Amino acid sequence: MIGSGLIDRRSFIRAAGLAFLAGLAPRSAFALSRADAVYASGLRRADGRFAIGLVSETGELIDEIALPGRVHGLCHSKTTGLSVAFARRPGTFAVVFDSQSRIEPRIIHAPDERHYFGHGAFSPDGRLFYASENDFAANRGMIGIYDTRADFARIGEIPAHGIGTHDMTVTADGAMLVIANGGIETHPDFGRTKLNLDHMEPSLVLADAKTGALIEKHSLPPELSRLSTRHLDIAADGRIWFACQYEGPRTDRPPLLGHFNKGETLSLVQLPDSTTDRLGNYIGAIAVNRREGLVGIASPKNGLWAVLDGRDGRLLSETILADAAGIAASPKSFAVSSYRGDFLGTHTAVAFDQHITRL
Repeated sequence: MIGSGLIDRRSFIRAAGLAFLAGLAPRSAFALSRADAVYASGLRRADGRFAIGLVSETGELIDEIALPGRVHGLCHSKTTGLSVAFARRPGTFAVVFDSQSRIEPRIIHAPDERHYFGHGAFSPDGRLFYASENDFAANRGMIGIYDTRADFARIGEIPAHGIGTHDMTVTADGAMLVIANGGIETHPDFGRTKLNLDHMEPSLVLADAKTGALIEKHSLPPELSRLSTRHLDIAADGRIWFACQYEGPRTDRPPLLGHFNKGETLSLVQLPDSTTDRLGNYIGAIAVNRREGLVGIASPKNGLWAVLDGRDGRLLSETILADAAGIAASPKSFAVSSYRGDFLGTHTAVAFDQHITRL
């Protein structure tokens, strides 16, 4: 039956609810108190079980929170200490957790006729939580707004001003939402199938966080219409860095990342051909190290992660890592994970998922 997958999964998760979730073991609090930097990432065990893994600054897996399914992106509020992990698209659940065990993990759900796109962000004061969502009946991206002080009740929504919305974040002053619209139409009736590769509409949007009003929309030029704008991060000076995944011919070598600030046109970064080839025309994750002024990118396609100068996009280094997955700022550079269980050079018998967040 068309649509049964989404409906059944939604009902199943609602019925099971917190029965899936286990709190942190007491040893975790001790380990966390001794860690200088702690990261969270989705993972999959060899037996197929999914979890959120809490990882130390040395790559040691400190503890896990069991999950009902695979997650994708994560976000963290430094103000409240809460984090959220999203189900992988077209998932309908997200898990709110506290690495310090001050609250029990809880599941929130996308409304009917919506699913999560895998990413979200907190307002700087931690009072609001924003989630990228798919209004699949209308084929439009939306940003759901949740009140963190009311048990993450969904209190409104604003348009994403594009389709195939994926990653998003909030500016440091909380005034604007920065939204990456990948431009790819999907519908849960067809799983993860891309329905409009011949007329994609990728864009990057700045929207008013209070009203949702469009401030700026940057569409890619027609010759780059198959360059899906997927992930982003903001530098210390407010510059927005974005990373792309190319849906065109494999022999093309498009610019896979770029940057802009409010009031500017997009600046695309053309990497060396050899680097573009090793990335496989695909950047799966991007992160900015604000203190060091660096930009990090990772791709599982051919197994590569690279570091760029945040001032001009100049390539500083590249490292081969099979199935490179997530990347996040570390004290001096970047923490990188892999689908094969690597994390900051330490190996664990799990498969880390595509994104990392630093807690």
